[in-house]
Amino acid sequence: MLYAQTTPADKRAGFRERLASGELLRFPGAFNPLSARLIERKGFDGVYISGAVLSADLGLPDIGLTTLTEVAGRAKQIARMTELPAIVDADTGFGEPMNVARTVQEMEDTGLAGLHIEDQVNPKRCGHLDGKQVVDEHTALQRIRAAVDARRDPNFLIMARTDIAAVDGLDAAIDRAKALVDAGADAIFPEAMRSLEEFAAMRAAVDVPLLANMTEFGKSELFTVQQLADVGMNLVIWPVSLLRLAMGAADRGLDELVDAGALTGLLPQMQHRADLYELIDYEGYNHFDTSIFNFTVAR
Repeated sequence: MLYAQTTPADKRAGFRERLASGELLRFPGAFNPLSARLIERKGFDGVYISGAVLSADLGLPDIGLTTLTEVAGRAKQIARMTELPAIVDADTGFGEPMNVARTVQEMEDTGLAGLHIEDQVNPKRCGHLDGKQVVDEHTALQRIRAAVDARRDPNFLIMARTDIAAVDGLDAAIDRAKALVDAGADAIFPEAMRSLEEFAAMRAAVDVPLLANMTEFGKSELFTVQQLADVGMNLVIWPVSLLRLAMGAADRGLDELVDAGALTGLLPQMQHRADLYELIDYEGYNHFDTSIFNFTVAR
C-alpha cells in the first residue's frame, strides 16, 4: 500500500550485494510508476529509468532537453513505488562538474540505487544514433570524480557510460573504460557494443560490473540473457521496450476505434480492471477506510 516498504539504504545495500555476486541482473525500463510495479511482480531484479523514455514521455527527443528537476522528479515517483532497486540515466550530469555533484545528491534523495553519467558532448543524443561527439578524457574523468566525491551513501552506484566506441572504436572504449574505473566509477556502461566479442573484450579489460544495453532498433544485436551472462555481463537493461510495446498497443487501439467505432474486439488484449486494481493494491487501502474497497470486480 502507498509506497515501498524497503528503505532506499536497504535497496542500495541489497543491490550492491547482488551485483558483487557476479550474476546477471535484469533491469527492464519502467515508463511510469505502475509499470515499475509490474516489473517487480514479474520477478525481475531491478528497474531502469531511461532518459530517452522520460524525454519521449514529455513529447521531446532524447537530445539533452530534459532538466535535472524533471528527471529527478519522475525518478522519485518510479523508485518509491517498488521494492526493487532502481537506477536512472542521468545523461551528462546536467552541466559542469559542480552540476554533476548536485545531480548525484539530488538522485540520492529520490531513493534511487544508482545512476550513470556519460561522456558525450552536451547537448547529447541517443546512444544508438550516428554523429555522436564525446568529450576529451580529462572532462569525462572530471564528471566521474565529481560524482564520486559528492556521493554520501557509499552504496549509491556511480556508473560511467562511455559512447566513444561509436566514435573512435573498441580500443578507445577499452582505454576510456579503464580510465573511468581509475577515476572511481563503480561500474561501466559501454554503449552501442555491436557483438558478443566486443562485450567479452570489455569484460577482459576491467574488473568492475558491466552493463549491456539491449535496446531495439539500435546498433547492438538483441542478445539473450544467457548469451550476455556467458560473456560476463552483470546488468542488462531493456530501456525503452515497455514504452514501445505500450505505444504500439495504443496505436493499434486507436486504429480500431477509427475503423470499427468500438474496442470490443481488443478486450482480450487489455489489462483487466481486476488486474489493475490488484497491481495498485486497491484492497489494501481498506485498512484505512472500509468504504474505499467494498465491491467485487467481475472478470
